[in-house]
Amino acid sequence: MPAPFKFSARTRVGFSDTDAQGIVYYGRYNPYFDLARVEYLRSLGQLKRESNGDFVMRANDVEYFAPARFDDELEIYARVSRIGRTSVTFEFAAYRLPDVELMVTAHQTLVYVDLEERRAVEVPGDYRAAVRGLEGGDVDA
Repeated sequence: MPAPFKFSARTRVGFSDTDAQGIVYYGRYNPYFDLARVEYLRSLGQLKRESNGDFVMRANDVEYFAPARFDDELEIYARVSRIGRTSVTFEFAAYRLPDVELMVTAHQTLVYVDLEERRAVEVPGDYRAAVRGLEGGDVDA
C-alpha cells in the first residue's frame, strides 16, 4: 500500500463509465472516490451517525494521469489528510491493477453542518478519534 495510505477499496470499470473513446469519462471518477470514502467510514464505524449533523461537500479537485478502460480493476486508496475545526479533507489515489499504474488523484473537503441550522459546526470528537485511530500522526489538524 503506498504511504501514507492505510485503506483501500476496489472496483471495476463498468461499460457505462466509459465515453465514446472507450476510456473512463472524467466525471465518473467521483463515484469511485465516494465508494472509497464510504467504505473508509464504514471500516471506522462512522458511516451512520446518530446526530442532527452531517458532512457536505465543500471542494473537490481531481488530477488525471492515465486512462482507465472498460473492465479495468481499480484500487482506490483513501485517507483523511486533515481534520480542521469544522472540516475534513480526504485524499485519494486510484491505481489500475494488476500493473499498479496511477490513474488519478483527488482531494475532497467536506464541512460538518447542523442539518437544521444549515451552518458549520465542530467535527464530533468520536469521528476525530476514529480517524486518528487509523491514521495516527499522518493527519494534519
